[in-house]
Amino acid sequence: MRNKNFKHHKNNRRGSGGFVPGDNLESNDSFKTEEDSTLSTDAQTPSASIKDEYQVEGRNAVTHLFQSNRAVDKLYIASGDRSFGNIIAMAKEAGVPIVQVSREKMRQMAITPKFQGVIALTSPQRYATIDEIFEHAKERNHKPFIIALDGIVDPHNLGAILRTANAAGADGVIIPKHRSVGLTATVAKVSAGAVEHTPVARVTNLSQTLDELKERGVWVYGAGPNVTSVYTQTDMSDSVCIVIGNEGFGISRHITQKCDFLVSIPMVGEIESLNASVAAALLMYEVVRQRKEKAMEN
Repeated sequence: MRNKNFKHHKNNRRGSGGFVPGDNLESNDSFKTEEDSTLSTDAQTPSASIKDEYQVEGRNAVTHLFQSNRAVDKLYIASGDRSFGNIIAMAKEAGVPIVQVSREKMRQMAITPKFQGVIALTSPQRYATIDEIFEHAKERNHKPFIIALDGIVDPHNLGAILRTANAAGADGVIIPKHRSVGLTATVAKVSAGAVEHTPVARVTNLSQTLDELKERGVWVYGAGPNVTSVYTQTDMSDSVCIVIGNEGFGISRHITQKCDFLVSIPMVGEIESLNASVAAALLMYEVVRQRKEKAMEN
């Protein structure tokens, strides 16, 4: 049950509450240009239509893709690059067709600027359900630790938040279906593979979803301006959902009204706000710190 008597700032439903908040793989001497049942050359260079398919780009992202349970349809590697031994071995073991293409053609294929000479085609990332996020917490034997994003539109921010969420041990990230970036190739690349491990739920109505979380015993915290409760002085060690707002406008008014508590991140310089992914990282690791301290006390 949600039965807390916090002495911290309770949401008073005022205003908008908007807070604007590659590792080198070993080379494989066995990789050569001779014919291989799974190795093709530029003759099979994909057409521009592959951009309509889901692409995962970069060494870390592709490595984690092969380590996940998601099917890989095809692997493209830069011709003459002998540093993809581990990735090629995983592709061959999975029976994935491997196609060599020139760097120039890969640049034309790539969605991200730093594709690092490797691109994988796969099915679109499957979004998780809210139940699966709670199941993730149950499997880890800890109270739910959830991140909700209210209108994050920059894929680099979403990717960075996913990477931090995974590192901090969060059980899942919730994003709205509309007015928000989804799981794109850029998000996958920036997340450094975290997108393959951290559940992401995409919901039609974030406001209703927060109500559901509260009904299931989760306390909802939002970062907002002009509040006296500093995040490091607010108890966030219980079942928690941290809400991070849009890069420019912060948390919307109706989502602010759904928050149980609003917390602030002190700003002592001339800049009045943090990047959304930085704000998210500070709040997530405060949850980690508090939970660790509480565990040591017990």
